[in-house]
Parts: sequence; C-alpha cells; structure tokens
Amino acid sequence: MISPASPVLVIGECVADIVRTDGAPDRVHPGGSPANLAYGLARLGRPAVLLTELGQDANGRLIREHLESAGVVVRAAEVARTPSAVVRLDGQGRAQYTFDIGWTLPPAEPEAAPGAVHLGSIGAVTEPGAASVLALVERWRGRAQVSYDPNVRPALMGERAEAVRRVERCVALSDLVKASDEDLAWLYPGESAEAVAERWLALGPSVVAITLGADGAFALTAEGERVRAAAVPVPVADTVGAGDAFMAALLHARAAGTDLSGCLTRAVTAAALTVSRPGANPPTAAELSAALERRSAAC
Repeated sequence: MISPASPVLVIGECVADIVRTDGAPDRVHPGGSPANLAYGLARLGRPAVLLTELGQDANGRLIREHLESAGVVVRAAEVARTPSAVVRLDGQGRAQYTFDIGWTLPPAEPEAAPGAVHLGSIGAVTEPGAASVLALVERWRGRAQVSYDPNVRPALMGERAEAVRRVERCVALSDLVKASDEDLAWLYPGESAEAVAERWLALGPSVVAITLGADGAFALTAEGERVRAAAVPVPVADTVGAGDAFMAALLHARAAGTDLSGCLTRAVTAAALTVSRPGANPPTAAELSAALERRSAAC
C-alpha cells in the first residue's frame, strides 16, 4: 500500500507568465497550472515531483529555481525554449492568456512509487506529449489516486467537440476532478455547472469540485454528498494561479482525511490568499492555518 505521505507525481507544463498591465512594465512569473500545483503542494508540506519540459534559458532557470525553492523535485525533459504566455489583466485582475507553447513530453516513468498522480491543463490534451501523460496515468490508475484539472485554454483546445472528448477521457481516468465554472461554460455552452458535474461523476470520479469565483465552490460525490463553501472576500491583485492553489489545498486536505466540507473551506481560503497578491503565489501551511483561524473567528 502506498503511503499518503508519498510524493504526488504532477505531470504537465511549466510556463513563464509575462504579466502585462497598461501603464506598467512587464513582470515575469513562474507559471503553468501543473507547475503551480506542484509548488502549492510543496508549500503546504506535501512532497511533489513535477514531470515536465524546460528550456536551458533564463525563463527555464527562473522556473526551476522557483519550484526547487519550495522543495519540488523537478524532472524536466529539455526543449529548445521554455514555454511562455503573455498574461493581460483587466480592471478586476482577471487574466487572459496568449501562449507560445508546445508539448512533446517523451514516455517516462516515476523513479519511485507515487502516492498520487495529477494531470491537467495543456499537458493532458496537447499532442504529442499528451499520449505520454495518459499512458503513464493509465499504468498507475488503481495503484495511486488520480486527480485532474482541465484548466481550459480555449486558444489551445482546438475544435470544441474534440476538446470535450479529450477532457472527458481524462475525467474518466480520475478519482477527483476540479474545474472552474469558466471551464465548463466553454466546454458545455448553456449547461449548468451542476448538470456537468453530475455527468462527470457518472464517468467514474468519486469527487467533482467546481469553483465559482466570487460565489465560492461546490463539490459532489459519487455517494450523493453535496457540499458548498462561500468565497473569502479579499482585494484582488490578480487571479493568476487561484485555481491551482484551490486544487493544491483540496488535494492536501483530502490526503489528510479532512471531511469534504473542510476540504472545500481550506481550498477557497487558499485561493483567496492567492488572488490577494500578484502572480501564482499560493499560501504556505502557516499562512493557510492563520487565514482559517481568522475565518473561523469571523463566523
């Protein structure tokens, strides 16, 4: 049996986020949804191994140093240029992305048995690398808990019907799935988030969690449990990495045996801390504990 303290194997892209705001100089932040998740897990105290691609360039060095500073073990195939994304922020701090990215991950195996496996975002649906990701997940399914976050990027998803097919294949491989209401609105126009969550549960996951921005989040389980958590009101610096911080806190809390309501509360609180400061800057364990204490005292 694999210990819950065994590392989470996170598979997916690293991206240098070039944050661009009118009237201000560009800022470069380490990013990429899977990389952000690995970083968030490590800051909460859960060992994480990131299987990814990086270039031997300034952005690649920045990202590697950032991840390793939190204790993430980086296993990176070398590519000619580290992927990047220009991130434009609107007046409310919401991010829009323009990508310069490819994904060619070769077949790989973890050096040690993972306690859990996470896939998501560009790396889970972009060929040719997605084939390596899914093959690895299929080999470990049933021996390690699998989680998935589609983190939809419409500009990179191609034709919608094919994108839905790819996403639903990943959902069917997973034990826990998280998505945002914006993800679902693009994948399934006109359908309610609750209806899509029910459909995804029928594909096989035991838990489906949906984030709703300022309206918090809800989660459904295969056993019929229905849980909601209110968002934490905070001044928003930007929304970069908020969903990844949510997912990291959710996975960390689930592995610790926290009930689903407590998991969602921890997750929305972690997301709030992240949006309150620039870039994908998820909380440490101490910061999250302090925020939860403040939240409890205010109730």
